[in-house]
Amino acid sequence: MQDWPLEQLPGLNLEQQKLLKASGIQTTLQLLHWGNTALKRQQLATDLKIHTRYVNKWVALADLARVPDVGCQYCGLVLHAGVGSVQQLAEASPHRLYPQIRRFQVAVLRQVKSCPPPSQVSVWIQQARSLQSARSL
Repeated sequence: MQDWPLEQLPGLNLEQQKLLKASGIQTTLQLLHWGNTALKRQQLATDLKIHTRYVNKWVALADLARVPDVGCQYCGLVLHAGVGSVQQLAEASPHRLYPQIRRFQVAVLRQVKSCPPPSQVSVWIQQARSLQSARSL
């Protein structure tokens, strides 16, 4: 399971990073710990004086970043393709997820070259399944 410094998590500006660090949250796994329930996410948002949707997004990104080959590099792409958790990624079909990722890459980012290949998306799904299996033990 991957743990990343907050600076590497996409979607967090410098001010937001400072707010989280002032609350004692330095890494993605710490963010997951402090946001593992809706009540905790609401409390964190209240403490930081920000809207809960930001905390929900950050926690989803931190969750997806746990998948080794997704990490902070692709967690934003996976989230914007409609997958909001490791559990959802584990349940995804590569044949459905890859086109969503490619559409997002082309439509929003206007990039085709940097789109991960279908085989990589399959690896992400397998790694997410492994994380889910390990969690249920």
